[in-house]
Amino acid sequence: MSQVGVRALRSAALLTSGALAVSVLAGCSSGDEGGGARAVPADIAAAARADVADGGTLRWAVDALPATFNAFQADADAATARVAGAVLPALFTLDERGRPQPNPNYLESAEIIEREPRQVVRYRLNQQAVWSDGREIGAADFVAQWQALRGRDSAYWTARNAGYERIEKIERGADDLEVRVTFAKRYADWKSLFTPLYPKEVTGSPTAFNDGARTRLPKSAGPFRLKAVDAKAGTLTLVRDPRWWGEPAKLERLVLRAVPRDGRAKALTTKAVDIADVDASLAARVDRAVREGKAGAPGSPAPGSAAPGGAAPSGAVPDGPAPAPAPDAKAPSDALKSWATAHGSDEAKAAAARAARLRDRQAAAAYEAEQRALRGYVIRRTLEPAFTQLALNGESGPLADERVRRAVARALDRRQLARTVLAPVGLPAEPLGSHLALAGQDAYADSSGALGDQDTEEALSLLADAGFTPEGARASAAPKEGTKAGSEASGAPSKAPSGTPTGSAAGSPAGAASPAAAPAASPRAGAGADATAVDVPSDEGLYVVGDPQPADDPWTGTYVLAPAPAAAVHSRLVLGQARAVTSALSAPDTTTAPDTTTGGEAATGRSAAPAGSTEPGQAAEPARPADDPKPARAAAQPAQAPRAAGDTEPDTGTAAGDTPAPQQPKAQGGAPGAYAPAGTAAPSGQGKAPSPAAGAPVGPLGKDGQPLTLRFVLPSGPGSESLRAVGEKIVAMLDRVGVRTEISKVPDASFFKDHIASGDYDLALYSWPGTAFPATDGRPIYAKPEPATDGSLLVEQNYTRVGTDHIDQLFERAAAELDEKAARDLVRQADARIWAAAGSIPLFQRPELVAVKKNVVNAGAFGFATPRYENIGFAAPKKK
Repeated sequence: MSQVGVRALRSAALLTSGALAVSVLAGCSSGDEGGGARAVPADIAAAARADVADGGTLRWAVDALPATFNAFQADADAATARVAGAVLPALFTLDERGRPQPNPNYLESAEIIEREPRQVVRYRLNQQAVWSDGREIGAADFVAQWQALRGRDSAYWTARNAGYERIEKIERGADDLEVRVTFAKRYADWKSLFTPLYPKEVTGSPTAFNDGARTRLPKSAGPFRLKAVDAKAGTLTLVRDPRWWGEPAKLERLVLRAVPRDGRAKALTTKAVDIADVDASLAARVDRAVREGKAGAPGSPAPGSAAPGGAAPSGAVPDGPAPAPAPDAKAPSDALKSWATAHGSDEAKAAAARAARLRDRQAAAAYEAEQRALRGYVIRRTLEPAFTQLALNGESGPLADERVRRAVARALDRRQLARTVLAPVGLPAEPLGSHLALAGQDAYADSSGALGDQDTEEALSLLADAGFTPEGARASAAPKEGTKAGSEASGAPSKAPSGTPTGSAAGSPAGAASPAAAPAASPRAGAGADATAVDVPSDEGLYVVGDPQPADDPWTGTYVLAPAPAAAVHSRLVLGQARAVTSALSAPDTTTAPDTTTGGEAATGRSAAPAGSTEPGQAAEPARPADDPKPARAAAQPAQAPRAAGDTEPDTGTAAGDTPAPQQPKAQGGAPGAYAPAGTAAPSGQGKAPSPAAGAPVGPLGKDGQPLTLRFVLPSGPGSESLRAVGEKIVAMLDRVGVRTEISKVPDASFFKDHIASGDYDLALYSWPGTAFPATDGRPIYAKPEPATDGSLLVEQNYTRVGTDHIDQLFERAAAELDEKAARDLVRQADARIWAAAGSIPLFQRPELVAVKKNVVNAGAFGFATPRYENIGFAAPKKK
């Protein structure tokens, strides 16, 4: 991502949440530079300009047309950055390691010429650099941008003023090509300023800045210029700028086409775009088509065989999860039987058989057409300059206690979470060790040791120190009959927004709870539930207590990962499975306690499973010796979410295809809170209970009768499947230390505004873009919130509400330190303090997957590197 892109995204505080590549690792550090970390290089099919054809139109997919062309406004987005990078001056660009480099198209030099008593930077401009009307780029443009962004004139609607407020004055130097900038306060990140640089006609007045630049750019100074925006067609067209003084753009036209993420598959199969960011599922489809093409496989089923993965009828282009690879042709006997039926004497059967064979042929033809189209693309992949974190809201509730936040962090296996997302797409699955720099950057150092690695015993110790114990959870009174499911049943408060059902009455969506935290659940909570109803997983593999969501809105509402304690007496099915586990864990000669459950069980007429038997989908477990004094404890695992194509088998200990079910504690001698889903194998060691460090759950924890319950907010839109899979693994990890979780899946449109920014969550997964200027861009994200006059908190971009004065002081010192090495050391110290505060836990750098036409060069997965738009194009035909 270019510097323009990073700064634009930072300025708008845009949190990316869904879009979640095989390059050889390139060494990028020596000594302590980059913390010894390695970066994955850009994957752009690099080619010399001589090997790029002149002319042509490149169609580039974007999520939407830019809402504004002003990169310093709050609603600037990635499309804004794309346009700005192609048409406006960037004084510094970023290399693959995120280091700012002077851009010779605009600068002859830029350097600090004075440090005392004031820092002075001298810019020497390229004498050929002019705006599209022929006017030279000069000091007047610098002055206008400084005055608009320094924050003193409220008439300018700006999203940020970082760095500009430190400037004291800007003046012309020895001639028109020299600009001198004097700072009132020293500023280490001065290279971040004036990129992009707008003409004074845009920044010279509030009207032009606020309104004019939203829809038009009166002047430009790049290899391309803006030609037209067609909102109806969803296209924005850039053309070569004839006044461009640098190397001319290879492309004649660059068209940005608005293609929503869920429409990318159709755009590729219809060849409507030449380059598009894609998710892991679509990337796997492209990879498979390319592999089949290289292997000479037709990529379609034989005539008369079933369509792959239930392929759509002819002409349909399915989006979403990838279909299975094409199966082999039918066995000769099956094919003969199908042919005989189609030509037999039974007209009805013959007609049906002929219709089925026609559908199969049409599906096969559609699949083959899709494969042929996808073979024209290749997936470029690297690590995106952005990272996913687990945010812990420390404003109130249990997470206001630093010990609880640290315990949550110590329960996480970050390497396993990184593998979940990165391993399936062929990228190094390394957890990120810094909040402020990414692997390969000079400021990167793994400071996670300030918090510590995954350690179940330490997590339990921290929770106990904070007062959360199994005894504290059990101190609550027995639930009354008909108690509602979810957070109401447990008595735990919920931060659900208005309109989001939490702890609803029976028959309504209820608050979610983690598997190890509750003994049992019914398919429907409360009176009037269908006694024979089966508890089936939702689309994400989560158990839902209450009515299922409407088909046209499957993700909104609060989902239940496992039942609440109050639902124990309502589930005939779960009780039957619990007895099977109890019997399997008991010694052969041990008599199971008599079943005293009534109601739903009597209605179904099913008896308890005999010792050693299994419920459907449940793995048989070895019996425990009768003289074993230790209670049996089964390892709880979460329900398993559907995986995107190419995902590796989740490390859950559950057989593939099994649907875990919550279980009841052992009838006699069982440890409270020891529940196991169907399909979970018994622990090793002849049935003896494993220690918490071995992964066994410890049962729900609580304090003063209130269970420790955290509300986990996740986005529900397309492209967020990998994020939700990570969320479910986090839930399972927290289960093992007795922390209950409620998962609330919310629409993408409200995820940030109504939940993250407003603080309506306990746990959340979202991403921040990386930056070349951590002292500047990291400060508002981790600054200590300050109370406002109305009693609220001024959080800037610190949506975890966790910060310290010491962290603020380190950022301030780093921003004013002109010695680069000393500044990096201060950034690393700040990062260690942020780790120790445990307000946010970096998990992994996100994958960047880009589908690119095979003949497109110098474009693809850029990583940190700024695109060179003048070099992008199509490969020239090879000379014979």
